[in-house]
Amino acid sequence: MIIKDENGRIDILSLGFDELCEQITALGEKKFRAAQVYEWLHIKQVDSFDKMTNLSAQFRVRLAEVFCLKSLFIVKKLESNTDNTLKYLYRLPDGNHVEAVVMDYNHGTTICISTQVGCKMGCNFCASTIAGFRRDLLPSEMLLEIYTAQRDCGRKISGAVLMGIGEPLDNYDNVMCFLELLSNDKGMNMSLRHVSLSTCGLVPKIKELAALKLGLTLSISLHATNNETRSGIMPVNKKYSIEELLDACKYYFAQTGRRISFEYALIDGVNDSPENADELYKLLGGFVCHINIIPVNKIKERNYSSSRKNAQRFRKMLEERGLNATVRRTLGADINAACGQLRREYEI
Repeated sequence: MIIKDENGRIDILSLGFDELCEQITALGEKKFRAAQVYEWLHIKQVDSFDKMTNLSAQFRVRLAEVFCLKSLFIVKKLESNTDNTLKYLYRLPDGNHVEAVVMDYNHGTTICISTQVGCKMGCNFCASTIAGFRRDLLPSEMLLEIYTAQRDCGRKISGAVLMGIGEPLDNYDNVMCFLELLSNDKGMNMSLRHVSLSTCGLVPKIKELAALKLGLTLSISLHATNNETRSGIMPVNKKYSIEELLDACKYYFAQTGRRISFEYALIDGVNDSPENADELYKLLGGFVCHINIIPVNKIKERNYSSSRKNAQRFRKMLEERGLNATVRRTLGADINAACGQLRREYEI
């Protein structure tokens, strides 16, 4: 994707390999130079053209004239004392801030990244939306959330979750470009089967994503079992009802064969009753899916609460009805690792 900064320089990290080849050969260089540059950017993940030491000094100067190489600054880093979870607050080149969280699992290290600065969706239990929407993140900036964390913590990141600040499908073109760069076999070469994308339910974009058959895991932020409750906590439901959303999910499964994960933030007294369990069975019974129950995160601007004990109780109710459900493992609880909280506290 060709994106230029305020000085007219091309954002080099947002270029696909073929695009980079076109740009480098247009400068009069051989195609193999583009492969060298791409390796420096996406495998060695340097943050300066000066560090591309197998290129001539003259060529490096020319690169800096034509291209910009963005970087993120780590404003704050929190490290869990219980499970090695790391939470980063990054400052973007324009002074905005986003968050990323690095988590260790038995199968490897995964990073949860942001896709926007703020969020338009207005889910009223989420800290990410309170400060409002600023702008979309560029493909390069999403990559840099991963590259910067890897450089800092020294861990090889093998999976990514697009569940941080922002709605990924509201930044569709940039996110698709990011996924192409992330999975390119000449770069980081991350299998998209190790990538999860979470959406609150932008139905047309779910169908567009299905047509691409990327192999990633689609996670749906459901959080309610009827339209009245869901519209009350998630404004997107007023545009795309639960019925429309589930139709899109069935289409996604038919196109990709990939099991869908339904995220369910449990809120005491709102969506945790036996009647809710019955309604969820009516919605998802027979559907090839997994339900991920999440005790709602406490944020000071809202009076919502839940507990793991209540989440386990609700999980048992779902399993008794034949639904596949688990309670999300809590990581980084001692550092408020849920998305949006650190940025919100820092910018107040």
